[in-house]
Amino acid sequence: MVQFSHPAALLLLPALPPLLWWWLRRRRAALRYPATGWLTPLPRGRRGWLALWGGAALRGTALALLVVAVANPRWPDQRTRIRTEGIAIDMLVDVSTSMGQEDFDWDGAPVSRLEAARRAFDLFIAGGDGPDGQPFEGRPDDLVGLVLFGHRPEPTCPLTLSHSVLLGMLRDQKALPVSDTNVSDAVVVGVHRLRQARPKRKALIVLSDGEHNVLDPQSGWTPRQAAQVAASLGVRVYAIDAGGDLSPDEPAARDASTAAREQGVTTLKELARITNGKYFQARDAQALLAVCREIDEALEREPIDSFQYRRYYEGYPWLGLGAFVLLLTVHLLEQTVWLRIP
Repeated sequence: MVQFSHPAALLLLPALPPLLWWWLRRRRAALRYPATGWLTPLPRGRRGWLALWGGAALRGTALALLVVAVANPRWPDQRTRIRTEGIAIDMLVDVSTSMGQEDFDWDGAPVSRLEAARRAFDLFIAGGDGPDGQPFEGRPDDLVGLVLFGHRPEPTCPLTLSHSVLLGMLRDQKALPVSDTNVSDAVVVGVHRLRQARPKRKALIVLSDGEHNVLDPQSGWTPRQAAQVAASLGVRVYAIDAGGDLSPDEPAARDASTAAREQGVTTLKELARITNGKYFQARDAQALLAVCREIDEALEREPIDSFQYRRYYEGYPWLGLGAFVLLLTVHLLEQTVWLRIP
């Protein structure tokens, strides 16, 4: 169906017939000669009539094309649509040294925790078949961003529909030689980015294997305070614990590292609880894939108060070109076969 970007311009079309009538009736240049009676017996011919009315018709058509071009007719391309914006998801991925441990089994081969997270998120966002043969639909309509964090958060990729770019950035990331894990600042950055996003449904996915151990985060907030701000803005946190198993509860087995692990688990659980999200344990690749499927099901796929855009074919260039060709044609005709001597 043809649409017009500026339909008011079509109101100029009724003015074209009076304009052409004036052009036909205007006085033309002539030579004054004392006696023209001897020309009366000569046949009038048809060239003068054709030049007059043919020129008017071509000029009128060219002006009509210009008016329609200003109105800018266009029609949608039904085969190609720009995807709608659905949910906004910011992924916060821990890249501290411990994420480089190769204690995850992926289809029979040992991989690091970070590599397992990358492969799982690749399936979660782009879709495809997992190593267990179970398919992922992907989330092509969602705005997805990436924040990598260790001692401090790095906003690696803004919220975007170009998921291949984001996944490429995650694919190139290696575990950093830092033992610090700054969860609170990472959540603050993610919440700030989601607050500016258009979709109303927003979520944070936090994947970490350690505890928040930065005593002086730049934001000055604890993870609990960051979670409270996220909850006030309607942002849910889905926290994924990719760390190793906790030691038994016997006093002899408890040490400083075990206490730190327990504190990390408590932090992730608090992030999920305060924001009405969910906490997950992922001790291996199969569990991580199951977590991604559960999060995928928890996040609605139907766009909420989103806008849909469509590509259009624009007609004004061809109309303008047609008007130019007609005006050039009438000019050449009036200088050649339609030439009249005053």
